[in-house]
Amino acid sequence: MSEQTHHTSAHLRREFTIWSAGAVAFAFISPIVALYSIFALVITASGARGWWAFPIGLAGQILVVLVFGELASRWPIEGSVYQWVRRLAPTWLGWMTGWLYAWTLTISTAAVAYGTATFLPPAVGLQPFDTWTTIAVAIGIVALVTAVNAAGRSVVKYLVWAALVAELVGSVAIGVYLIAFHKMQPLSVLFNGAASNGTDSSWSGLLAAVAFVGWSFVGFEAASSISEEVRNPERAVPKAMIVSLLSVALVVSFSALSIILATPDLAAGSTSGSGDLVIDVLTARLGSTIAQPVFVLLLVAFFATLVAVQASASRLVFALARDRALPCAASVAKLSLKHGLPVTALLVVGVASTLILITSSIGDVYTTLIGFTVGGFFITFSLVLSARTVYQFRHGWPRSTFSLGRLSFPIAVFATVWSVFQTVNIAWPRIAEAPWYERYSVPLMLLILTIVGLVVYATRRTSITPITDLSPTTPTDIAHDTQHNPLETGAAR
Repeated sequence: MSEQTHHTSAHLRREFTIWSAGAVAFAFISPIVALYSIFALVITASGARGWWAFPIGLAGQILVVLVFGELASRWPIEGSVYQWVRRLAPTWLGWMTGWLYAWTLTISTAAVAYGTATFLPPAVGLQPFDTWTTIAVAIGIVALVTAVNAAGRSVVKYLVWAALVAELVGSVAIGVYLIAFHKMQPLSVLFNGAASNGTDSSWSGLLAAVAFVGWSFVGFEAASSISEEVRNPERAVPKAMIVSLLSVALVVSFSALSIILATPDLAAGSTSGSGDLVIDVLTARLGSTIAQPVFVLLLVAFFATLVAVQASASRLVFALARDRALPCAASVAKLSLKHGLPVTALLVVGVASTLILITSSIGDVYTTLIGFTVGGFFITFSLVLSARTVYQFRHGWPRSTFSLGRLSFPIAVFATVWSVFQTVNIAWPRIAEAPWYERYSVPLMLLILTIVGLVVYATRRTSITPITDLSPTTPTDIAHDTQHNPLETGAAR
């Protein structure tokens, strides 16, 4: 790409408001995508009582988002979790946090693209795709999403707001209709409903449901990933993260409740060729004529989620490259002059997720990769929270624009304990009949990425500028301090 279109002197532009930043985070989490991804797993593991996994998961993640809010307010820098750990812990640990999170987001991009491809046929009235066609379509979707993200922030903002409308219609409106006109179960089913696998939905089943529900409450940090593109980020980003988490939690919990109450026999599981309990319930209660519009809403939600996930991944890759922490850093950290966007980083994420999609032809490999994604989020959260808690214990924590005051340290401790617990809970090998590499996908992928990461870090270690100033960072600091954008002076070297 020529210097007419890309140059290291371009700057990220503050074109996102608090509302659009919150919409990006909302689209990342997406109640529709979350519900369709994990509902059947929750019911299989714990029956109707699995609904309680939603408030349990929310309670834990509220602690996490509050701590993240303080961090985002103190250091509103592109790359979020990587930048925070880099300032709170040794440089290598900050780099490893960014490395693991970048791969988690990239694998998630591939997973959501694959899910989008599976919902495309019913949305446009086609027969389901075979595996190779689904992979090819998913690759095409990744290319389209990359083009959308590169087209400018205005396009992204319009898309996530459209997704917000689709979410409200597809989740809230349908949920109200189901409860008002098709309620088949009493509320007491939440306390005694059997699991669809025939078990008595014991504590072990509820723990499994809590692990699955973890997918519903990650992604709020997307608002902090674009901090340097948000106006007044030290105030706006913490609020955007908190509001997006709470709103998604309310919507997905209500939607799950409405489907549970509208299902005559949860223990029977899916009873049609669709193989999906949610689709069965909606088709039976709303009629087949509504199925295609519902799938269109699903498609919009999946596509918006994909845009938000890839955008977050690209910002993290850009932040790592800007700090000379990746190979070919100077090229990857370039911004487009027209929109001030990390287009090269977007291409890197697009190519990497495409390569991951190609492994879908080897089902077990892809399943292992996808099994790592939810665990990858919580591993990253645990690293951030542990670094923050240890730092505050040793040095204290001065107030920033968003502050928890005296509750700051106890909340950080409880958030760390929750995140570590959830990481172990997600990684626990529950499905005995699955191949060993699927049962241990989280520790296996963590081991592989750590080994590869250490090799890459060894090649970049001397190029990374260490952080020495831990004072709060303001938007003005980011624009003018070369410590936050060392490549600005790199061209002169």
